[in-house]
Amino acid sequence: MGNEQLSMGDILIETHAGLERQGPGSSEMTIKALSFIEDIDKISRAVDLGCGSGGQTMVLAQNITGNIVGVDMIPELINIFNDKAQKLNLAERVNGIVGSMGNLSFQKEEFDLIWSEGAIDSIGFEKGLTHWNGFLKKNGYVAVTCPSWFAYEHPTEIEKFWIDAGSELDTIGNNISIMQKAGYVPVASFTLPEKCWTDNYFSPRTAAEKSFLEKYAGNKTVEEYIESSKYEVELYSKYKQYYGYVFYIGKKIEPISLKGG
Repeated sequence: MGNEQLSMGDILIETHAGLERQGPGSSEMTIKALSFIEDIDKISRAVDLGCGSGGQTMVLAQNITGNIVGVDMIPELINIFNDKAQKLNLAERVNGIVGSMGNLSFQKEEFDLIWSEGAIDSIGFEKGLTHWNGFLKKNGYVAVTCPSWFAYEHPTEIEKFWIDAGSELDTIGNNISIMQKAGYVPVASFTLPEKCWTDNYFSPRTAAEKSFLEKYAGNKTVEEYIESSKYEVELYSKYKQYYGYVFYIGKKIEPISLKGG
């Protein structure tokens, strides 16, 4: 097994597919974000973009009565997503499809709510919010988590890590400004507590990686991946006061004529 050809994408899927969440978060934080949305009983159609295997989507579905579609590029995760919906008797109104959150094919103004935990960062905060705005109904809500700087000054080591990972972290204040420019009224923002990283993501991920390393003992690509993963955990432990995931909730602005009478 040691010399089997595995891409980083293969490794990422195999080590993350069995996890409840594919990134930092918790059911409590999903429900907290939902609490800032008015008239949740009137949400008839919602979408969870970059839904992964649907840990947070199922929490959403248990707290709103509308239909939810989950979108993710990885078919293996969508299969797990739909199995979960089936097991929880939610399949009548919760459905996962394979697709790109950066190129949505839905109808304009189709959704009352657009949700995305731990995924918008892969296409960019501004790009995501701007693209998604057109698919929201008037006065619809968007709720996303995105890694953000807690401080204006941050150590070079952690800044380099995020740049190398292809992420352009911004401060919470700047992200709120971006949300406003993209056509939303900022409703709330709050930081995810440390256990959303340590207990809910890093611990189960490390356990999955341990068994994965045993399965592919001697595979250099796997060993490199595990090393970089360990490094990420070490960096978080060292620098967590400087950065973390933040929930941003916004409401689509009702466009009105701004011309003077």
